[in-house]
Amino acid sequence: MAEFICLFGKIVIKQPKKSPLFLRMIVLVFAMVCGLYMCSVCLKQSSLQSSQLVPTPVDSHSSHHVITRIHYPKPQTFSRAECGHNPVRFFAILSMQRSGSGWFETLLNSHDNVSSNEEIFSVLDRRKNVSSIVKTLDRVYNLDWFTSASKNECSAAVGFKWMLNQGLLANHEEIVDYFNRRGVSAIFLFRRNPLRRMVSVLANSYDRYAKLLNGTHKSHVHSPEEADALSRYKPVINSTSLIHDLRETESLAAKALEYFNTTRHMVVFYEDLITNQTRLKQVQEFLNIPVKDLSSRQVKIHRGDLSVHIKNWEDINKTLNGTEYEKFLRADY
Repeated sequence: MAEFICLFGKIVIKQPKKSPLFLRMIVLVFAMVCGLYMCSVCLKQSSLQSSQLVPTPVDSHSSHHVITRIHYPKPQTFSRAECGHNPVRFFAILSMQRSGSGWFETLLNSHDNVSSNEEIFSVLDRRKNVSSIVKTLDRVYNLDWFTSASKNECSAAVGFKWMLNQGLLANHEEIVDYFNRRGVSAIFLFRRNPLRRMVSVLANSYDRYAKLLNGTHKSHVHSPEEADALSRYKPVINSTSLIHDLRETESLAAKALEYFNTTRHMVVFYEDLITNQTRLKQVQEFLNIPVKDLSSRQVKIHRGDLSVHIKNWEDINKTLNGTEYEKFLRADY
């Protein structure tokens, strides 16, 4: 309460002394605010040591997202040694079976600094739920996943291939969140001609049981002789459901692109990789790795006109003629 003092006939109001406890509280609150600010700055600096944002050149082949993220993984199973300060980009090849993903992956792996770890979610236990998926992804991007393609110590880009039907679309919300949170770039690989993909799917399925190459099943071959031996089998395609099946394939690809539209991604077509020599260069630029000449030992199995690879060609030709899919009958890749 203020005190009233009479001094030389004047009334002077004397302000009460502030409580020492009140002053201590002010000092304490100020110290806490400063401490929280300093902690937040330290956390940001710490996170930047393991992940940094860097600008990526914009081109017409990538998504509108132009920020990529570089990482400095700290594996638990080995030491990156002198390569510990080398940045790493994360990627995933999203595709369908028999779309050229195996060949495309061997091309990437011919790069000295790329590790693409094959089709890891072909194993059911790794994709049985979101927790197992995230656990597997963490191992891959922490460089603790080992395959014959691993160049973990000095990898500049690390990833794998993931088929759309291997839990990818079924858990797309959580996976999109993971990709955006961890800075994973997606490379969609499709075929422009799904009819040729259908031939490859049926032929490969048949060879799983027939084992045409000396009793051994091979999904990919490395010699023209092996390719010719496998291409001799001509599958019968169901002409009744053909148009429906082609639409389903297109719908699946469109759905994947819709689900992953918010991620940093690019779309690549198998046919373009064969006919356009600059497409592989654009893929490397998308991954922000040094551009090099890439090569693969794999040999294409079904070459030439489709008419020589489909047993019931007349039925298929009749079914597709006059439809929007007629163009697939003549495309030669």
